Amino acid sequence: MSHDEMHRASTAEKLVRMANQIATFFLSKPHEQGVAGVAEHINKFWDPRMRRQFFELIEAGGEGFLPLVIEAVPGIRAPNAPEQGGVGGGDEANAGAPGGKGTAAGEAKAEIAATQG
Repeated sequence: MSHDEMHRASTAEKLVRMANQIATFFLSKPHEQGVAGVAEHINKFWDPRMRRQFFELIEAGGEGFLPLVIEAVPGIRAPNAPEQGGVGGGDEANAGAPGGKGTAAGEAKAEIAATQG
């Protein structure tokens, strides 16, 4: 096994362990809340590279993942999917920023774009 293959294998083991730790935390919650919690945590805290490898592991059969992780897969964003939240996106941004700014305060998207450039 080459060094790169060993690194990928150890990274894969770490991702499986981390996902299972998240799932273990959510096992104490009602089932649907646990499924949603696993997906939300991975979406918020795993970078696109981690999620890309996660999906590669799932597509390869998902060996080692707890059932709760597998059930959460449909709620986990693929790394090429648009990110939610953050600056300039998501429901909070569309609702308007504090101080009466944003589309919820009647500010046109063109006005917002003009102030961001």
